[in-house]
Amino acid sequence: MALITRNHPKLTLEGARAVLAAAEKHAQDIRCPMNIAVVDEGAHLLAFARMDGAKPASISVALVKAQAAAMRRAPTGSAMSGDQPNVVLSLGLALANSSAQTPIRGGVPLSVDSQIVGAIGVSAGSEDQDLEVARAGAAALEKA
Repeated sequence: MALITRNHPKLTLEGARAVLAAAEKHAQDIRCPMNIAVVDEGAHLLAFARMDGAKPASISVALVKAQAAAMRRAPTGSAMSGDQPNVVLSLGLALANSSAQTPIRGGVPLSVDSQIVGAIGVSAGSEDQDLEVARAGAAALEKA
């Protein structure tokens, strides 16, 4: 039985900035100003940007998406019953623990060597745009 883990990758500030920059570039490319939050594996904020023109009301939503993706080690979105969204369960989970669940897409875990090192949360566009920008940010770590 192992008493400790070794060689656990950690997201650095430089890495968080690279994720943020890639997401911001994609948001500029699709002409949709976004709020972008990058957190570490414990859901603590490492980097944040509110692009010019991004909705101020979406600042906290971006952070919740990032925190939820980091804590659940999974993308944010609706809880599913089979292949259909379960609205009641999704809302119940979000109310029970808003920092670890949100039914809104746009939060994506960041992984290195199959280990979660953090997450990115994006908000201010449609859910599809938010998810697209978050994935673009996450892709920056795949090149590392």
